[in-house]
Amino acid sequence: MGELTHFDKEGNAVMVDVSQKAETERTATAKGIIRVSREVFEKIQAGTMAKGDVLGIARTAGIMAAKRTWELIPLCHLLALTKCSVDFELYPESCEIEAACTVKTVGKTGVEMEALTGAQITLLTIYDMCKALDRSMVMTDIRLCEKSGGKSGEYRHD
Repeated sequence: MGELTHFDKEGNAVMVDVSQKAETERTATAKGIIRVSREVFEKIQAGTMAKGDVLGIARTAGIMAAKRTWELIPLCHLLALTKCSVDFELYPESCEIEAACTVKTVGKTGVEMEALTGAQITLLTIYDMCKALDRSMVMTDIRLCEKSGGKSGEYRHD
């Protein structure tokens, strides 16, 4: 494990200086799950929620959030993303929806935070659109699944 890089010698929080790093292609995928009631799951699956296309709107929200991560997380760098996608896996037996956010860039720092932010905001949007029917929804297992590029190389969550 590496050392913490967001602190100077005096212990002050700082944005990491990446000016000397090489630009490389960087990719990250993060996932998370939201567990909903049977009624909500069936309405999402059928596309009959009163507020509209839950997964389509959640996908757009996740992409928008990934692009603005630098505004939400104080020490994140502003990155020019070259790709951002959000995909869903539906699990009818457990009434769970898994959101996967994949982000790419060519740059001097990674896109892990962008992928994690995109996945989480996707789930929060599902919650927001469905809360009138189910306030007991649970978001869980938000995690970085894989990343590539940069000095630290490859990572895969087991």
